Amino acid sequence: MTEQTPSFGIAVGGIRDPADRASIRRANLGMILRHLQDRGPRSRTVLAKETGLPKATISSLVAELSGLGLVREGDFERDTGNIGRPRQSVELYGHGVCGVGVEINVDYVAAIALDLCGNIVFNRRTAVDALGLGPVGTLAAAVALTDEALKDLRGQGIEPVGVTVAVPGGTDAGRGSITMSANLGWHDIAVTSALREGLGDQAPPIGIRNDAQLGTIAEYVALAGTGVRDMLYITGDIGVGGGIVSNGQEMLGFRGAACEIGHMPFNPEPVLCGCGRRGCWETLIGLGGLLAHAADPDDAVRDPWTDREQRLSEIRRRAEAGDERTLAALREIAASLGYGTAMLVDVLDPKLVVFGGYFAYLGDFLLEDVQRTLDSRVLESAVGSASVARSKHRFTSALRGGAQLALEAVYQDPSSVTRRGAPAPA
Repeated sequence: MTEQTPSFGIAVGGIRDPADRASIRRANLGMILRHLQDRGPRSRTVLAKETGLPKATISSLVAELSGLGLVREGDFERDTGNIGRPRQSVELYGHGVCGVGVEINVDYVAAIALDLCGNIVFNRRTAVDALGLGPVGTLAAAVALTDEALKDLRGQGIEPVGVTVAVPGGTDAGRGSITMSANLGWHDIAVTSALREGLGDQAPPIGIRNDAQLGTIAEYVALAGTGVRDMLYITGDIGVGGGIVSNGQEMLGFRGAACEIGHMPFNPEPVLCGCGRRGCWETLIGLGGLLAHAADPDDAVRDPWTDREQRLSEIRRRAEAGDERTLAALREIAASLGYGTAMLVDVLDPKLVVFGGYFAYLGDFLLEDVQRTLDSRVLESAVGSASVARSKHRFTSALRGGAQLALEAVYQDPSSVTRRGAPAPA
């Protein structure tokens, strides 16, 4: 997630300890992979200019990465401003390895696997009643789906290098546990150990993170090449969460719990929140708040056992048909969303605010009003307020972020893919 600073000239001279040389080579291999991910295909000459490494070192590193099946030769291109023979570019390949994101939510478990190029190589969602099943039953469903994913991937000849579990709530990465999830009703539940035990010895490394934080990773990766380095991510579902990127760095806070924005006291009405407090922002703008405004209690869109996306599809249908109650509900959400976002923008000063979840799905009814609120309320709006945008991935951001975080193992040590048995390209 964090942008790597190129180690200019790090491979040149003065290194006597073989362990140091091996560590530096791993770092340089990872740097080349990140550079290609961030900037796209490059010739060896351009890679040398942009990284500061000697061309001979670049050629050696590219040859090793090619042997590992992580890069391959691309198209021929002519370097900008130069004449002469075109040079062959190098591009990410990495179809033999993948990261897996697994999401546990109130009404489903899901899994997505991404290869090194960001292609989806596995994608499945299973409906569950997490509140009815409790932690044991829900984790069993997550184990079953993860096991299915790992077997499917290995059947394709793709080696999973890691799994990251996305959950709605606080996490302790060291213990691999959910510390508290208001929406699930879980407290101090060991998650990664349950998956490791269920998956057995063939399980890759397993981690856990908050779902909104993982969504932030996915959305920031999607912005590669745009120049955006300061971003706020706000996502709406049953709960409301977010994440912060400042100068290209993910901000997690002292306890790793930064940006629990859904529980800020923005609601003037003392509505009870799932966290046990009253007046939280998500009681206004969470999915429950939208549906309470838009429909009566016996309306099908209020049925928690109906698939969330089906219910949102019906809300969209009604809005597009001009149903005044639905449109009024969306205006209420837009007003509250804009007010809270303006306060966050004043504090964090992002260049871009990305909205995910149902805020993205219904963004054409919400985000123009939100942008107008930012332009009128943000303190520095006279010199340009933050821009707003929809999520690139809507409801799959947390899954994708989990898969991308799992792939960090490849960037940290590209040579490790041989030990994991990833196949080289034919």
